[in-house]
Amino acid sequence: MFRPTQTRTLAVLAASVAAAALGLGLATGCSSPSGEDATALAREARAQASPGAGSPFWVDPASPAARQVRAWEREGRGTDARLLKRIADRPAALWPDDEDPEPMIRQAIGAAAEAGRTAVFVAYDIPHRDCGQHSAGGAYDANTYRDWVERFARTLGDSGALVVLEPDAVAHIVDGCTPGEYHAEREQLLSEAIVRLKRQPNTKVYLDAGNPAWIQEPARLVEPLGRAGVANADGFALNVSNFQTDDTTKQYGRRLSAALGGKHFVMDTSRNGNGPLGGDRSQAWCNPPGRALGAPPTTDTGDPLVDAYLWIKRPGESDGQCRGGPPAGQWWADYALGLARNSEAK
Repeated sequence: MFRPTQTRTLAVLAASVAAAALGLGLATGCSSPSGEDATALAREARAQASPGAGSPFWVDPASPAARQVRAWEREGRGTDARLLKRIADRPAALWPDDEDPEPMIRQAIGAAAEAGRTAVFVAYDIPHRDCGQHSAGGAYDANTYRDWVERFARTLGDSGALVVLEPDAVAHIVDGCTPGEYHAEREQLLSEAIVRLKRQPNTKVYLDAGNPAWIQEPARLVEPLGRAGVANADGFALNVSNFQTDDTTKQYGRRLSAALGGKHFVMDTSRNGNGPLGGDRSQAWCNPPGRALGAPPTTDTGDPLVDAYLWIKRPGESDGQCRGGPPAGQWWADYALGLARNSEAK
């Protein structure tokens, strides 16, 4: 998992409200579309006519992409700034700090409520996180994690929020990356976190379930997801920080849903416009070249099991120090511009 930069300053409330309705269009397709293509083009037309149309989610006006747009406009890089608006003008999840989640949540919740939008968050602080890889860390122990979840949930209050819970945590149990001695504790902590977050009356919770290229047989996830309390969640999340296509992810999600009694799911479409990089899958996850933005965040998915397309991984933030990238989670303007340019060409 590739963790976004934790120290991100949000704009003051007035600026947030003024910018919260920024555009959410979708790349135009070929002529005479039908089915899902026609729906996508309609969303694009609405977004161009009325910024913010097509999505109920809040846009962070102080995101790295938004700041980069303003910087490039000052520098006279108008074409690049226009392209980057395809990221800056769309809602992406916030990843609250693993030491003190409250300031980011409080400011975002307030701004989103004023704008009549829903803030999207990722709760990412499970002990022994990411198996010691690029996003290693997490809470020191179980009780530290419980305290962090309590503060996270309490700060959400009664405002509308969507929380993606602990990317990779269950899949790392299934693939054996997380040592067996931690499995039972992790499943218990996830189950408790779902119950605590769902005590907030307007919070939706989706437990992460990896992606189709990782745990290729969804049946392997069923029992650990069950022990982790997915029955008490609103559903599960797929493709976080990955590049699997919408069709592949939906097919996988439907199979997993059927095995979980019809649970709904959300999908990360932030960077899957061109699908995954071919070749060695062990190298395809980290800043792969030639990728493109996917479908903009929306609840208008056209599939009764898919509650939302979300940008959970923030486009333009590095996966790690590979292919010339900065450390995981740091803003990488050139990569972001590539995602936007490749999306425009579709």
